[in-house]
Amino acid sequence: MNGNLIPNAIFLTHLSATLYMTGLAWFVQHVHYPLLARVGRSQFPRYEEDHIARVTPIVGPVMGIELATAVAIIAMPPVGMPVAFAWVGLALLVVIWASTALLQVPRHRDLSRGFDPTAHRSLVATNWIRTVAWSLRAALVWTMALSISTA
Repeated sequence: MNGNLIPNAIFLTHLSATLYMTGLAWFVQHVHYPLLARVGRSQFPRYEEDHIARVTPIVGPVMGIELATAVAIIAMPPVGMPVAFAWVGLALLVVIWASTALLQVPRHRDLSRGFDPTAHRSLVATNWIRTVAWSLRAALVWTMALSISTA
């Protein structure tokens, strides 16, 4: 059995999760969050409640898989991949998770009480942290993939 099979499978799962989340981050940043301002005040609390209920099962598991595989890659790096890349990737995930917990989740809590233009602007502005961090992660995992493929 190829001793690199498990690390490669973990990496491919990680690559998939990161690219999925990067695409989703850009969609949210440019389409979904800006359109929150057009829902209307009377419908907004229900819309925000539905948003959370529908987004969480789509985002939560993939973020968990991305984090778990990031840690696993550090423990079992594929042949040819510098482990420093994995540590940088994990650091970017810490930024993403911290931004989510400390900035975006509180803005969604604010918005769950009703549309607030200040909370909405803050949500859109601070979400750039996640969008940029996931974009950097996407570039990083492609670099990791190239280093693995040339090993």
